[in-house]
Amino acid sequence: MKRRDLLRSSIASGLGITLSTIAPSTLPRAAASPDTRSTSGDIVVADFESADWAGWSVQGTAFGSGPVHGVAKLTSMDVYAFHGDGVASSELQGDGLTGTITSPEFTIQRRYLAFGIGGGDYEYVTCLNLVVDGQVVRSATGRNTDTLMPDSWDVGELAGRTARIQLVDNASGDWGHVIVDHVVQTDHPEQLPAATQPRYGETWRPQVHFTARQWAMTRLDPGQRQEGWLNDLNGLVYYDGEYHLFAQRWNKCWIHAVSRDLVHWTELAPAFFEESLGTGVQSGSVVIDYGNTSRLSPDPNTLPMVAFWARNDNQSQCLSYSLDHGRTWRHYAGNPVLVMPERDPKVFWYAPGKHWVMMLYGGGQYHILTSPDLLHWTDTGNPVPDSYECPDFFELPVDGGTKWVLVRGNGYYSIGDFDGTRFTEQTKQLPSDTGPHFYATQTWNNTETGDGRRIQAAWMRGGSYPRMPFNQQVTFPCELTLHTVGGAPRLFRKPVAELASLHAGGTTWSGSPAPGKVVTLTPSTGAFHILLDAAIPNGATLTLTVFGVPIVATARGVNDQQLAEPLTALEILVDRTSIEVFANDGEVSISRCYLPNDSGITITASGGTVTVKSTTYKLTPIWPA
Repeated sequence: MKRRDLLRSSIASGLGITLSTIAPSTLPRAAASPDTRSTSGDIVVADFESADWAGWSVQGTAFGSGPVHGVAKLTSMDVYAFHGDGVASSELQGDGLTGTITSPEFTIQRRYLAFGIGGGDYEYVTCLNLVVDGQVVRSATGRNTDTLMPDSWDVGELAGRTARIQLVDNASGDWGHVIVDHVVQTDHPEQLPAATQPRYGETWRPQVHFTARQWAMTRLDPGQRQEGWLNDLNGLVYYDGEYHLFAQRWNKCWIHAVSRDLVHWTELAPAFFEESLGTGVQSGSVVIDYGNTSRLSPDPNTLPMVAFWARNDNQSQCLSYSLDHGRTWRHYAGNPVLVMPERDPKVFWYAPGKHWVMMLYGGGQYHILTSPDLLHWTDTGNPVPDSYECPDFFELPVDGGTKWVLVRGNGYYSIGDFDGTRFTEQTKQLPSDTGPHFYATQTWNNTETGDGRRIQAAWMRGGSYPRMPFNQQVTFPCELTLHTVGGAPRLFRKPVAELASLHAGGTTWSGSPAPGKVVTLTPSTGAFHILLDAAIPNGATLTLTVFGVPIVATARGVNDQQLAEPLTALEILVDRTSIEVFANDGEVSISRCYLPNDSGITITASGGTVTVKSTTYKLTPIWPA
C-alpha cells in the first residue's frame, strides 16, 4: 500500500506549500475541446471534463473508457489540486493495468505547455509525453504522489509545429500509474520549467565535456533530483566509424551518445531501461560479436552489438543487444545468462584463445570467466584479489612487447601478463588520476578496427551544478600509453589530439614572473586549453590559479604528485565546472570539478626564478548551436 498522506505532507512541505493550498480546485470547468481559447489568452489542449475518450487514440485498458470524474471519487483516490472535477488517471482500477492514450493533433502556439501531473516516478514508463512527428520531444513523470503538481515545458522552439500529448502507463507495480489534468498552452505558466536557459548554454553546463541532456522531468524538486543525471560509464565501444558512450542513469537505464571524432557528441534516446520496475540495469560493457558466436543475429551480414549488465540483485548477469548500430535494443529472452553474486561485467574477445572473457566484481575481487558464445560462462577459478568495482582490462604496447593493464573502479591500475584465464600482476596498484572526481573509468573497446588507440573516459563523480537541468559530467577522452619509468612500466594519459579541433585562436605569454607579481593569462570565463612549458629550479614554486583553484607546480611535481623526471610541461583543460591537469605528457593527471569565481586564470612564482612559456587557446563548444 502507498503511504499517501505521509508522501503528500512531505512533498508539500518540501515545495513550501501547505495542504490547504492543494485541496480540490473549485475553479470553473474549462472548455473540453482542444485548441479552445480562454479569455486569458491560454489555449486549453485537454481539461478531461468529457465523458469519454472521443477523438483520442486508446491502447490497452489502464485509462478505462474516459476521464475519472467527481470530487468525492477523486479525493477518495487521494487526488488533489485538480481543475474542475475530471482528470485523466490510470489508477481507477488499481495499478495492475497498462495502456496508452494519445490526443488529437494540435498546433503549438504559445511559449509553454503547462499541466498538473501526479502518479509514479518512473521515467518513460508512467509519464506524460509531447509527441512531434512521431518522436517524444518532452516527457514528465509524477513524484510518487497523487497530488497534481504544476509543471510546464518550454516549447518555444516548436512554435507552429503539430503535436499530440500522450499519457503512458506501462507499469503494473506499486505507483504504477499516471494522473494528468489541465493541459494548456500559455505564456504564463503557474510553474516555470527548470530549464529556462537555452539547452547546452545553461550557466554551469560544461562546454567541452559530455553531460546528459534533460530527457524527462522539467523541473527540480527540493531533493535536487534531475533526469539529466549520469553516473558510471558503461559499454564504451567503437564500431563502424562511431564512438558509442553509455552511462548509467541511476539504475533505471543506460543513456547513450555517439560521436565520430570523440569531441562532438549527439545524445540519442536511452539505449534500454530495466526489464521491469525495480530490477535495475547496473554497470557493464559492450562488445561487437564479429563471429556472431551468440547467434543473436539471424542475418550473417548483421553483427550484434551486445551489452552486458547486472540486475539490482547483484546476482544476475544479463545482456541486451542491438542489430542496428545501437539505435534500438532488446533484452535477451534467456536472461540472466549467468547467476553469480557479482556485478559490473567487463567482457572482451581474447583472440589467442578464441574465446570471450568476462571480469566480474564481487567480494573485493575480480572473477575471470570464459565463454565460447557470450551466453554460457565458466569460472576459471583465478580471481584477482584486492579489486574494487567497475573493472577495465586491456593490452598496450611497451618496449617492443605488450602488457595488460587492469584498472579498478577507483582509478587504480596494475600491470602484468594475461594468458586468457589468469592475470599475473607485476606492479603494485598506482593511481591513473589523482583528482578527487575520477571514478568508474572505462576505455573504448574495438578500436583496433579503427586507429588502434586505447582511449579512456571516467565519470567525474561528485561535481555540483546548482539548479541545472543536468547533473555530473564525463572527463575529456584521453589516450592511454605505457612508458618505462624507473625500470617499470607506467600508464600515461593525455587528451586525445582531436582537442585541437576546438581551438579558436590563442594568446601567448613568456617570461619570468617577478616575485609577488600576478600575470593574467585570461580574465574571461569559458573553456580553455593551456599548454605551458616551464623551467622550475629546486625550491621554487609556480602557481597557476584557475578561477580560484590553485595548481601548484614544483621542480619534481604538481599538487603534491611526484614525477620521475623534472617537470617541464603542463597541459590544462579548463571548462566551466571542471579542470583537468596533465604533467610531463601525461605521467601525472588530476581531474576535478569546481564552481569558478571571476578571478580569471593567473600565474605567480615564488622561491626562485621560474621561466614560463604558455599558450592559452579559447575552446569552441562541442554542442549544437
